[in-house]
Amino acid sequence: MTAIADMVSRAQVDPSFIDTLGGRFGDRVQTGEAVRRQHGTSEAHFDPVLPDAVVYARSTGDVVDLVRLCTTAGVPIVPFGAGTSIEGNALPIRGGISLDLSEMTEIVAVNAEDFDCTVQAGVRREELNAHLRDTGLFFPIDPGANATIGGMASTRASGTNAVRYGTMREAVLALTVVTPQGDVIRTSRRARKSAAGYDLTRLYVGSEGTLGIITEVTLRLHPIPETISSAVCGFDTLQGAVDTVVQSIQLGVPLARVEILDDMQIRAVNLWSKMDLPEVTTLFFEFHGSAVGVAEQIETVSELAQANGGGNFQWASTAEERSKLWKARHEAYYAAVNLRPGAIGWATDVCVPISRLPECITETKADLEQASLPATILGHVGDGNFHVIFSIDPDNPAEMVEVEAINARLIQRALAMDGTCTGEHGIGIGKQRWLVEELGDGAVEVMRMIKRAMDPLDLFNPSKIFAL
Repeated sequence: MTAIADMVSRAQVDPSFIDTLGGRFGDRVQTGEAVRRQHGTSEAHFDPVLPDAVVYARSTGDVVDLVRLCTTAGVPIVPFGAGTSIEGNALPIRGGISLDLSEMTEIVAVNAEDFDCTVQAGVRREELNAHLRDTGLFFPIDPGANATIGGMASTRASGTNAVRYGTMREAVLALTVVTPQGDVIRTSRRARKSAAGYDLTRLYVGSEGTLGIITEVTLRLHPIPETISSAVCGFDTLQGAVDTVVQSIQLGVPLARVEILDDMQIRAVNLWSKMDLPEVTTLFFEFHGSAVGVAEQIETVSELAQANGGGNFQWASTAEERSKLWKARHEAYYAAVNLRPGAIGWATDVCVPISRLPECITETKADLEQASLPATILGHVGDGNFHVIFSIDPDNPAEMVEVEAINARLIQRALAMDGTCTGEHGIGIGKQRWLVEELGDGAVEVMRMIKRAMDPLDLFNPSKIFAL
């Protein structure tokens, strides 16, 4: 695993400070090793690093009180939602307090006539959609994991529906944020557009908890489509599958979801999810719209697929069949990691302009075929974003070195195509080097200036995105 102990110096928290927290929050302050380990362990390949304590908040007022106490004592605070981030975004690498927002689960308001809602940061996306079902509306951002809305906003999440509905950048209308000074601000109103001052909402979306702690989120909602159809289609070649996606988008087909899984990923999915898909590069499609509109989309995409070496579409017609299909896709990370018993996972992602996607994926696949360990490709190819998942033997340091080199080549390939080092995982601690490569020292220094101005004590999720 990737060691992080030597990345920064860990702050020493006075035990009396933990007692002070106990006086304010009672049994919502937890110092047991099991709870601390849960909050100090990543989904990815980083070594665990435990906070000194975990505090569970239930309101914005709780967060304000904790921030003021920590600021006075000089103790770091790391917001924590569902713990599903990939780049070590929520690891407390300087110790301090892990602020768990998962008990902030109130759905504050649903304004169906305005197509928006306001929720506390700990609400999970699946629970939100269950609550919205009777309104005829849904929240479309789907990163796969049942993440919290606050965490999704903090990391600028996207996922399988991004090609049609956008990312959290487009979905968030307003935020309630607790600043490092312990003040509560609202970044915007519910109006669909505004020219009132700096766009603070977009500043906080994707800031990974380094500038403020998000406690409430106002979200844009969408009508549940009249017709939903899902299908899978296998291809003779990786190139043919990617070409089908690019051509569909260039023809203006409003694909709701289009996911690519290479042959290795399909093998993993079959083993993990007990499916029997042909072990070839496969596209997972979903079409939304009216019955006529969906039929037209399907006809166009089917013709393109056949011209590019695709087989027949296998349909998931019922809600249960669609759920099974997309459950298998959402479990693809665990499927890939478990291609070898006892392995750990390293998931990385890049995003490139859509016209460069076939070249980028094809070159990456060729690189992976030379690797000594299993690796899969999957991704939200409709917006140029794809992932590579490595299954690594934790007892073999040479494999970690090999993966680091492959990952470096992948990112360099994407940057050479004017792409980005991360389409949706964020920077965290895993991609700080590449942020500088992508944007340059000048742009990153502007980010540091913003951080210093807003969090001069560097207590909010310190040493993430970049080092001060």
